[in-house]
Parts: sequence; C-alpha cells; structure tokens
Amino acid sequence: MEFKDYYQTLGVSRSASVEEIKKAYRRLARKYHPDVSKEPDAEQRMREINEAYAVLSEPDKRAAYDQLGSGYRPGQDFRPPPDWDAGFEFSGRGFSQADAADFSDFFAELFGRMGRGSRPGFRNRGEDHHAKVLLDIEDAFRGVTRQIQLRVPRINVEGRVELATRTLNVRIPEGVRAGQIIRLAGQGGAAPGDGAAGDLLLEVQFRPHPRFRADGRDLLISLPIAPWEAALGAVVPVAMPDGSQLKVRIPAGAQSGSQLRVRGRGLPGSPAGDLRLEIRIVAPPADTPEARSFYENMAKQFEFDPRARTATNDHA
Repeated sequence: MEFKDYYQTLGVSRSASVEEIKKAYRRLARKYHPDVSKEPDAEQRMREINEAYAVLSEPDKRAAYDQLGSGYRPGQDFRPPPDWDAGFEFSGRGFSQADAADFSDFFAELFGRMGRGSRPGFRNRGEDHHAKVLLDIEDAFRGVTRQIQLRVPRINVEGRVELATRTLNVRIPEGVRAGQIIRLAGQGGAAPGDGAAGDLLLEVQFRPHPRFRADGRDLLISLPIAPWEAALGAVVPVAMPDGSQLKVRIPAGAQSGSQLRVRGRGLPGSPAGDLRLEIRIVAPPADTPEARSFYENMAKQFEFDPRARTATNDHA
C-alpha cells in the first residue's frame, strides 16, 4: 500500500490553517470537477482531492494523520503500525461506506472503520465521541480504575490544529476484552442549547504482553519445556497475569507445536475464557564438555531421525 501525502494533493503546507485548506480545495474543485473540467484525468484527480479534504478538513482526523505520516514520502510503501490511532479522541462525524468505497485503500485502512456517529433520533443531543485506549491484560483480571489521557484536537486562534490533553479516571470492569466498548455518559460532544452532551465510547485494546496474547476471552501462551519433560511427562508451573501460579500437566510424548487447553483459566467472564498453551521444546546448549559428551551418547543410544518422521507424515 502506498502512502498518500494529502498536503501535497491539495498543494498546501503541513502548517496550513483551516481556511487555507478550504481555499485550496475550492480552487482545485473548480479546476478538476468532472462537470466543468476539460482535464483528461479530472475524475481521478477530483477523487484524490475529495479524499485529502475529507481528512484534512476534520481536526481529529488531521491530527492523527499528521502523527502517523511524519517522515513518509508520497508513494512510499506503507503499513500503519498496530493501534496507531490509540489515544486520539475522535468526534462522532464519520465517513459513510460510500465514502470509504470511493477513496483509496490507504484511506480505507486508516479511516474506513470510523463510520460511527451519534445515535439517531436525538436532535438536541451532542455527538458521541470515540477513542481507542490501550490496557494491560492484567487489568482484565482485577477490575481497576485507570487514569486515561486522550489527545483532543482543537482549532487555535490562528485557525491551525493543535492538540490538547484530556485526562479521565475510568473504571475498567473485570473481564473486559479486546474490542469491548466502555461508554462514559455525558463525556462526548456538547449539545446545542440545553440538550444533553453526547457520550464518549472507549474501545478497549490490549498492549502487547511479553508472554500472553488474548483471543476473545481465551489467553494464548507459548510454553517452553525441556526435552525430558516432553518425553516423560511433567507438571510445570505457569505464572498467570493475575499473580497466581497454575500447575499444568504435560502428557508424555508431547511434541513441539502441540496445544493444551485449560478450561476456565483465560480472561474472567460468564463464562470465563480458556488458557491455550502451545508446547515449545527447548534443548539445553552443549556449551560444556560434559554437556557435549551427554549429547554424543544420546546420538549413539537413539536410532532417531526427526526428518524421517516428517517425511513419513508428509506422504501419509
């Protein structure tokens, strides 16, 4: 996927004010609108101009794009990092499916999911805002209150976008899972007149954990074991995110890549998720004369060719 430089598309600098962006868009629209333009590529250029303006005309989308796009060149191969938009508070104004379908893959990858708006039927109610927040897996076991900081774009007196910081104390429920929405009533956009403020919708995602990965309510972990534990069977300890220690029975003859499942030991809930462990056999290094001699004796004692086993399985 190619990086799109929306500032270059509109012919403005990255420090352009809101009014400068509007003027650039109007000027280009008069030149390339297919109804009036004689340019051979008018339709494609107008699509690119509309896409750039759709992002740069919205302070929240523009601020997130600015952070993401710093250092990239137009046409450069680009993949957005995971959770690139975490911590930004976005307004309820989103993009319709028609908008996303008409724009580039770059746009769809970054902003295509931002089609959420305020709930229908509430004319005197403020817009719902939304933000993605990153939590630790440990938070899902305890149910805690976390201080969350959100970056909120504002238009300053010069008509340029700047970021303010908003701090909230948020109660994280026990058993929260990735993708779950925490609704904070009245913390969204202000309403016209005396109407009620909108809500703030926090989408939960987990930070990368050094050992565990969440899949719904299930927890996945790679479990290293010694060769003798795999061959003979063993009971091994597994330190859990909530601070407890779980004893897991390894069956004799376990192979690398095989999976074990412990029911009900994933994220808490009704029902709780499972703990899924993938076996990874780790051999001790032959870094001393004694260890090397031990491996040499093993090679003599066992008539074992792991590649022959693999070839047999491949032809089964």
